[in-house]
Amino acid sequence: MTDREFQAKLDELDRLLNDPDIRMDPHRVWTLLAEISAQEARIPAS
Repeated sequence: MTDREFQAKLDELDRLLNDPDIRMDPHRVWTLLAEISAQEARIPAS
């Protein structure tokens, strides 16, 4: 996943969780969280 794709997923997650005009989609939230955490697990700690 590129940095741009990673940021897009973070932005989408932020909208789903914080935008009152967007309907909550729990399945999408969990999917995004899984993808984000999998990507972060691949990034070595500094």
